[in-house]
Amino acid sequence: MYDTIIIGAGQAGLAVGYYLKQFNKNFILLDKGHEVGESWKERYDSLVLFTPRMYSGLPGMKFQGELHSLPTKGEVVDYLGDYAEKFNIPIHFQTEVESVSKMDGHFFIETNKGEYVAKNLVIATGPFHIPSIPPLSKKLSGSINQLHSSHYRNPKQLVDGNVLVVGGGNSGAQIAVEISKERETFLAVSQKLSYFPLFLLGKSIFWWFDKLGILKATNTSFLGQLIQKRGDPIFGFELKDVIKQGNIKLKKRVTDGNQHKVFFEDSSELEIQNIIWATGFKTDFSWLKIDHVMNHKGHVIHNRGVTNIKGLYLIGLPWQYRRGSALLEGVGYDAEYIVEKINSPQN
Repeated sequence: MYDTIIIGAGQAGLAVGYYLKQFNKNFILLDKGHEVGESWKERYDSLVLFTPRMYSGLPGMKFQGELHSLPTKGEVVDYLGDYAEKFNIPIHFQTEVESVSKMDGHFFIETNKGEYVAKNLVIATGPFHIPSIPPLSKKLSGSINQLHSSHYRNPKQLVDGNVLVVGGGNSGAQIAVEISKERETFLAVSQKLSYFPLFLLGKSIFWWFDKLGILKATNTSFLGQLIQKRGDPIFGFELKDVIKQGNIKLKKRVTDGNQHKVFFEDSSELEIQNIIWATGFKTDFSWLKIDHVMNHKGHVIHNRGVTNIKGLYLIGLPWQYRRGSALLEGVGYDAEYIVEKINSPQN
């Protein structure tokens, strides 16, 4: 039996592992992947973080390179692998969790490789579980090439013809810009796009956010609630410039589809050959077989990652406690807090 089991060996799970090591705890990380950083490897080839190296490190190990420069996804993969190796964090790979139950004060974790038992359980799987694709996608012809952004790698996956990217987040923006260099590209968004510079006076915008206290804004503070209400902007002006040049044509929200046509909120329509659904994800905790842990929306009830079930914790969620919780470096603060709770006399 383990003192603590962590489900997920991404940056959140590794950060918890780092702090558990400081207390010499008996713990293990379980991950369905083959290696550290696999979820990063599976993202699109041209991905570049909009957070600089100085805000992309986990506790105990800086991200090497010029502090204000932006890491590629490959550099993140290498960093996470080096991190796990440096701190000798114990991970069982190719171990997929099938169900979790609690009995007599212990968690029973059923996996494809047998059962694990632990006193404490930390869920570090993040919020991105199942690609969210609108039901109208099923109304479209099978000849239209449809991909969720999580399955998009590069333009070689596209068939001949134009491309519609649906979704105005940072992933959709980066993908649309890349595709527009060689295809007729449309971008459908549900609200007016807002932009922030990546750099200001030679420094990363996140350096300024840090100095202004934005990264430390908590989810219940006035500033934190205001930021959450407004949502994330598009970081950088590349998309704005490409739209201005006419290489990406903006469309209103997608409302319906039929065979080869997609319909928009302004009653316009387009015949489309490729669609990239940059429409986010749904969470899936169906494997968590513990009563009273979920709210009516299917979200785990928690406060700063501490659930209402003794010994059960979450980490790696956007705004888990503050704006910085979604950043590689920010997750370390949440990890330290959770490990303190695990080691508290009341636990």
